[in-house]
Amino acid sequence: MGRHEVGLIDNSMKIPLNQGYGCRFEGEFTINKVPGNFHVSTHSATAQPQSPDMTHNIHKLAFGEKLQVKTVQGAFNALGGADRLGSNPLASHDYILKIVPTVYEDLSGKQRFSYQYTVANKEYVAYSHTGRIIPAIWFRYDLSPITVKYTERRPPLYRFITTICAIIGGTFTVAGIIDSCIFTASEAWKKVQIGKMS
Repeated sequence: MGRHEVGLIDNSMKIPLNQGYGCRFEGEFTINKVPGNFHVSTHSATAQPQSPDMTHNIHKLAFGEKLQVKTVQGAFNALGGADRLGSNPLASHDYILKIVPTVYEDLSGKQRFSYQYTVANKEYVAYSHTGRIIPAIWFRYDLSPITVKYTERRPPLYRFITTICAIIGGTFTVAGIIDSCIFTASEAWKKVQIGKMS
């Protein structure tokens, strides 16, 4: 918003893929915690390709620190595996991301900060009064004002004791019911044997 950085080329390497018919982008950069966007395009190139192809496959798109906690299942890489290789090569792709700040607090009280996100996308071929517009892959993001917090806790000792008492009490109750039924049935059988049952 108000700032446009062209050609992020720090530490860039060109590695040919698929016999020169594709390329792979890997990068890490800082964004401000305000609504904005970043995109992949050929807008800043001095010579534009004759037949641009914006089909793509996204392996990973993540924000913030990676949480490696098995108990936390979230959308930290919601676009991972997005396959647009079968789409129109001249189409632009718009990914609208809603980023949700996430905090994980472990048993020791140490907090780790990361971000989950949801995504909606659309694909379109853009035209203006001068003709077709150069296609691009846009990632438009907005941060949610709500934070999700995961807190790791051990169950307190009293919960364990209460559970044990409930199991023991339930066992005695069921045993008492079964004993009462058996006693009543045996008393009735004795009465039948001595002929006192009418």
